[in-house]
Amino acid sequence: MSGALPMAAADAFAPAPARPDAGGAPDHVPPDEVARERVARVESLLEALDRLSDGAARSTATEVVQALLEMYGEGLSRIVEVLAAHDDGTLAQELAEDELVAHVLLLHGLHPVPVQERVLAALESVLPYLQSHGGDVQLLAVEDGVVHLRLEGSCSGCPSSSMTLKLAIEDAIFKAAPDVEEVRAEGAVEEQAGDAGLLQIELVKPAAAPSVAPGVWAMAGGMPQLSGGGVLLKEVSGESVLFLRPGERVYAYRPSCPACGSSLERASLRANELSCPDCAKRFDVLRAGRCLDAPQLHLEPVPLLVDDAGLVKVALGATA
Repeated sequence: MSGALPMAAADAFAPAPARPDAGGAPDHVPPDEVARERVARVESLLEALDRLSDGAARSTATEVVQALLEMYGEGLSRIVEVLAAHDDGTLAQELAEDELVAHVLLLHGLHPVPVQERVLAALESVLPYLQSHGGDVQLLAVEDGVVHLRLEGSCSGCPSSSMTLKLAIEDAIFKAAPDVEEVRAEGAVEEQAGDAGLLQIELVKPAAAPSVAPGVWAMAGGMPQLSGGGVLLKEVSGESVLFLRPGERVYAYRPSCPACGSSLERASLRANELSCPDCAKRFDVLRAGRCLDAPQLHLEPVPLLVDDAGLVKVALGATA
């Protein structure tokens, strides 16, 4: 090959700038935050490569990237094969839990945890949110890159929408199993829906980008203030969100009382009942914020997920 590699492609393979280690982690095991930055950097540079105006340079650089991937993939495959012959499963689990290593293994089709197990773990992570709407989810099958689900339980009177379910389920599954190409879910009939039939939701993973628009999911943090339970009003990406912890799980709602319009920042939480400080209306936070005193009223839930590190993120702008 003659000529220099285009700058975008060359930068993609240059070492990342050295940075102090976080959390006392060894140098050879970067924190997940650093891993995400490196993955994002490579993806950004590859996008820049794809925008090169010189067609010949773009084609050559793309071939170089593909050749390197194939070469490293073959070497990695041999390493995994040797490790698998001497591992009782412990090492495979440790590799799968490292975010950067898992990303590379997935890239080459070598992830040690079967896709079905990863999908099940993803559904377990989103189950609290579905249960807060009186629902449940069952994995029916994973076939040819397609995940088949059934949504179960009652959502009668619940403000859930297909968008809320799409955001929560899709984000969890595609994060745990980016090798999944499509998610198809059948929703249960609501108790008072009569013969409305099944709610059919089809979640299709785009070829080039995640379907959850950038900025929809916002990081809210670890919620140490709720370690002992209670209520917390917190600004997340410029929006006020009411977080509650009636037990082991965290829930999120818009902070206005639907009865009187007052802020619920000073609301009291007893077991699963949230009481407005002004009008005294009570809401069941485990059942999508349904009002116990006026059934036609309900709080507005905010889609919420908790990641492996215990950090909470919410889907702002989504109708829950």
